[in-house]
Amino acid sequence: MRALGRSRAAFLTMGMISGAINILTLTGSLFMLQVYDRVLPSRQVPTLVALLGVVVFLYAVQAVLEAIRSRMIARIGRRLDEDLQGEAFRAAVTLPLLANVGQERIDPVRDLDQVRQFASSPGPAALFDLPWVPLYLIICFLFHPWLGWLTFLGAAIVSGLAIWGELRARSINSDLVKAGAIRQAIADGGRRNAEVLATMNLANRIEQRFQDANQTFLEATQAGVDRNSFVSAVVRGLRLLLQSLVLALAAYLAIRQEISSGAIIATSILSSRALGPIDATVAQWRLFIGARQAATRLRRALGLLNLRSPETRLPAPRKQLKIEGGFIAPPGASLPTVSGVQILVEPGDGLGVIGPSGSGKTTLARAITGVWPLMRGEVTLDGAPLAQFRADDRGAAIGYLPQDVDLFDGTIAENIARFDPERTDEAVVRAAQLANVHELILKLPRGYDTRIGDGGLKLSSGQQQRLGLARALYNDPFVVVLDEPYSNLDGEGDAALNRALAGVRARGGIVVLIAHRHSAIGAVNKLVAIIDGKQAAFGPKEQVLAQIAPMQRAQPAPENGEPQRRQAIKVVSDAA
Repeated sequence: MRALGRSRAAFLTMGMISGAINILTLTGSLFMLQVYDRVLPSRQVPTLVALLGVVVFLYAVQAVLEAIRSRMIARIGRRLDEDLQGEAFRAAVTLPLLANVGQERIDPVRDLDQVRQFASSPGPAALFDLPWVPLYLIICFLFHPWLGWLTFLGAAIVSGLAIWGELRARSINSDLVKAGAIRQAIADGGRRNAEVLATMNLANRIEQRFQDANQTFLEATQAGVDRNSFVSAVVRGLRLLLQSLVLALAAYLAIRQEISSGAIIATSILSSRALGPIDATVAQWRLFIGARQAATRLRRALGLLNLRSPETRLPAPRKQLKIEGGFIAPPGASLPTVSGVQILVEPGDGLGVIGPSGSGKTTLARAITGVWPLMRGEVTLDGAPLAQFRADDRGAAIGYLPQDVDLFDGTIAENIARFDPERTDEAVVRAAQLANVHELILKLPRGYDTRIGDGGLKLSSGQQQRLGLARALYNDPFVVVLDEPYSNLDGEGDAALNRALAGVRARGGIVVLIAHRHSAIGAVNKLVAIIDGKQAAFGPKEQVLAQIAPMQRAQPAPENGEPQRRQAIKVVSDAA
């Protein structure tokens, strides 16, 4: 991926340092060879002292290089995280909205953490040491072919075990990821619905589901640990056995005077060193496999995400909102939930979206805000498709109040201002006043600086909705989309909301209002009726009411699939 490409120079430098470290690792073998073959026969103490001085220097250089390599590994992991953290987060919050993701659970942030953890571990150093294993084998062959072949056989057996372990671990790691995702989903759902669990005696049942999922996760974890431990234990045992076999063979060859006595110790050290990188790689194998799978998922996630922003910045929309031939469906769905949408809304208009529950009103709202892309057709602002606006410009042009309002950990002012670093106090207070929440905020312990969310103030549903309305109205967006804004408001809140909507229309903005309450229809001048997932009517409010009213009078008593249509017509007729 691009981040790894930007770290190419660092990896190249690390490879050169690893080469120097592996060459310096020969110091011990050469020192033992010289001691046994030169110093002991000659009994020259000055030679021993000189050799010892050289060895101390070389070991010091090796220690410095290993410290440098360890620091580089840690910094490469950090740089990788810094380069990809923004893209990973955008992918995490954007991919669930894309149709080509399907039902797969994607967590790019966690995958990036897993890749960084491996990049900062001893694993990369072991991988850099692997290419130097042939050097040690060649030197063993130079001492004696039998020693070389014995060391080569041991290395081949250990490598084969590592490959076998990887093949067996693939399915286990895949099961582990799936089990962990299911367990986390149950835990997250329980935390979000804590009140429901306590009220409806669901805690024990959801706890049982969590325990079942956790048991599956533990079994997958244990299977992975057992497999990795078995391979690691066999590799360590073979390595120790090989050292003894090489030592015995070298002693036999020395007895036959085919090698020197110094070669006995030198070959033993070299054979051990030849298996060292393989042993270290096997020890880090589970982490390596997990990081590789995480990197594959991360690469796929970033590939699905189109991070390119339009280069040409369009002016802020001020003229119209239009949907032409709109066919809308949730991400991953093959059939549209709402079809045949054809609307045109101009500055100062208020558009009411009416219809029974489940008819597709919220789906239409998500299409207008750009949350769900259209299967067919286009949503445009001043003639430009939403995709041609930069994300920050589109966000500034659209205010959105969803049915379920979630505020973020931070101050009230930060939430209202959408965490805009260039926010002004005047704009924040004005948005709060428009949403009729200013007086409520002033009564809080620290006013606009009161912290909410995790570890902060807990707000009621009505308070969150009013703050969500203030957030939607912040900085006077051109289009304000409100999904069931009256659901948690009292009579005073209804009046305040109607005043806010009138203010948006008076300044030349557009209001898109989805509501079941009949009183909400009074705040708009246009209606679009969505019935059975299709646009039944659109136009001025009186015209739509007149168009649909005869449909109710012509309807027989509801049978089978007809109650929904009768409900929709009744909503409009009662409003009239």
